Amino acid sequence: MNNTSIMIVGVGGQGTLLASRLLGAALLSQGYDVKVSEVHGMSQRGGSVVTYVKYGQAVASPIIDRGEADIILAFEQLEAARWLPYLKPGGKLIANTQTIDPMPVITGAAAYPDGIFPALRAAGADLRELDALSLALQAGSARAVNVVLLGALARQLEIPRGVWETAVQTTVKPQFAEMNLRAFARGYEA
Repeated sequence: MNNTSIMIVGVGGQGTLLASRLLGAALLSQGYDVKVSEVHGMSQRGGSVVTYVKYGQAVASPIIDRGEADIILAFEQLEAARWLPYLKPGGKLIANTQTIDPMPVITGAAAYPDGIFPALRAAGADLRELDALSLALQAGSARAVNVVLLGALARQLEIPRGVWETAVQTTVKPQFAEMNLRAFARGYEA
């Protein structure tokens, strides 16, 4: 069995690490060997955060090199562009339509680029755009963007929906379980 490589990319504070824990829990419950590596790039200050997740029958290392990712799950448009070189030919890019200004934009030293998604498509990306922020708000909280995006990712993997729902229920704090289940459903059904 071939290993599958997934990158979860975003900005510090968006919940990429919780999404990777939920993904890992679902995969482990199905008997896969799972390796996860988290890279924090100034995550506390809104910097880039990337998590590598590899799973399969036997995984030696979680590191994903350029051109190796089967799926990139991007929590923000600029992060989708930043990590596109890691997507393999024929891989899938699932990207939130949300934009978060990086520090150079906040300070006025640069402008947030226009036309990111058309540029990604022009570069050959198999892109699926998702307004995860709106769906998270419908589910009850803007902080649930991560679980909305996880729901969209879940549709790409051969794991029953109930397994994902169990992972959400057992991983998030009980007081947030129902809201996160609604968020997962919004992403899964989008």
